[in-house]
Amino acid sequence: MEFLPTLWFILIAVLWTGYLFLEGFDLGVGMLMKPFARTEKDKRLLLNTIGPVWDGNEVWLLTAGGATFAAFPLWYASLFSALYVPLVLVLIGLIFRAVAVEYRGKAHSQRNRHLWDWALCLGSFVAAFGVGAMLALSTTGLPLNANGDRVGGPFVWLNWYAILGGVGVVLFCLVQGLAFLGLKTDGGVRHRADAWLSRSLPWAVLPLAAWAIVVVLRGDAAWTWAALVVAVVAVVFAWWAASKRREGWAFIGLGVFLVGGVVAIFGAAYPVVLPSTISSAFDLTIDNASSSPYTLKLMSIVACIGVPLVLAYQAWSYWVFRKRLAGHHLPEPHTVTPVV
Repeated sequence: MEFLPTLWFILIAVLWTGYLFLEGFDLGVGMLMKPFARTEKDKRLLLNTIGPVWDGNEVWLLTAGGATFAAFPLWYASLFSALYVPLVLVLIGLIFRAVAVEYRGKAHSQRNRHLWDWALCLGSFVAAFGVGAMLALSTTGLPLNANGDRVGGPFVWLNWYAILGGVGVVLFCLVQGLAFLGLKTDGGVRHRADAWLSRSLPWAVLPLAAWAIVVVLRGDAAWTWAALVVAVVAVVFAWWAASKRREGWAFIGLGVFLVGGVVAIFGAAYPVVLPSTISSAFDLTIDNASSSPYTLKLMSIVACIGVPLVLAYQAWSYWVFRKRLAGHHLPEPHTVTPVV
């Protein structure tokens, strides 16, 4: 295998890992707006925890999609055309979510705030489920012909693998969101987040683990089992940390679990970037789906300059907003009466 296609396959896996880790907790917080938050102040507190970072986290999704388009255009074309329906739903979910974050605080009635709460909750759920389904199908396969075109109707993608991946990412986002709330808040919200996390974590990671095991069993890279072992150890450690109210270690443990799972999944799938369920002869690989060597070389130079700057800026923003929030930090809500 050539070096640059392999390098960009790894970089795209890193981008998806960054997206699931960072966007995962704010999608989880969005989904928790209805079942977890009890009072209006709780909801405002949840929104304030992700307010400074949620839009920056979405950059990882755009970068992952853009890198796939530039480095592996055939992978991008086949995947995004075959999954046109779920990806449109993901886009709609992200739009509703973004608008809800910005406009909830501007609503003057409780009814409108409830509507924005549902928009944020359901938008986050649809986005998480759709991304999980897409990533699962990228590693388990779609009915593609020799031209990389989908064979079948618009819902031929909706199978058990898509549901497994979608549910796996949704549940991971929820426990990641609980870990983040335990790490970022204080008072009653923190205590309830710790309790919910310790109770739900053992079973919430099972679908994601099952997806990783399915892909590893279908591959022939023995070393990927070691990555799965690391993921299992990390999630057991995260559970222990959550039970001891060590929120930071629980958050890190979930991150290591995610990294171990992604390494196992992408490692087992390599060098295939999109399998065909019709025939393995129609699989898209890093060789037949990649851009030209010149394009990959130019992209590598740009990435060496741009990626460290983006990482440094994002790390700085998290450092600035690192302190815990509690209900007493929030100002009392008020309305502005327009001057006629």
